[in-house]
Amino acid sequence: MAKFALFVVGASGVGKTAALGQLETDADFRGVCRYFDSIGVPPLEDMIRLYGSGEQWQAGATDDWVRKILREPAPIVILEGQTRPSFIRGAAEAHGLTHYRIVLLDCHAEVRRERLTRGRDQPELASLDMNSWAAYLRGQADALRLPIIDTSHLSLAEVASRVREQALEVDPKCFLTGVSS
Repeated sequence: MAKFALFVVGASGVGKTAALGQLETDADFRGVCRYFDSIGVPPLEDMIRLYGSGEQWQAGATDDWVRKILREPAPIVILEGQTRPSFIRGAAEAHGLTHYRIVLLDCHAEVRRERLTRGRDQPELASLDMNSWAAYLRGQADALRLPIIDTSHLSLAEVASRVREQALEVDPKCFLTGVSS
């Protein structure tokens, strides 16, 4: 049963998946990384039909993920995804997950657009809606006083190192060795 969790949230294109992918290759990492979207994100029409709204689907999916995390045999689970920090807090409280941290990865809109259009070939995600979503997440992170990692001018290795530092704040034993330099 997982005792610790780190939630890495942020809009598309900020580097969440890439950073966790790099952490997974670290031989000293004692936990597991999970990816929110691996559950399959239904079209908005289905979210509305089945859950009433996209927001209600997101709240339910976040709750499901927290329950899954608690069943993990690894000592720490790092989950990345696009979900509201308030949903994470609510689900953690409802299911008794007490040792966790939420960190926001963020970047400038121009950087996100570049990454989504050239780096990932997903120009449809470089939209005003995504910019609004990123601004919403930033506002929630500020209001909840969550750590924020601005990935705009960081290399992938630097982003992964900062996520690693956040994981060590939750569970100092989640890596066999201390914080890398």
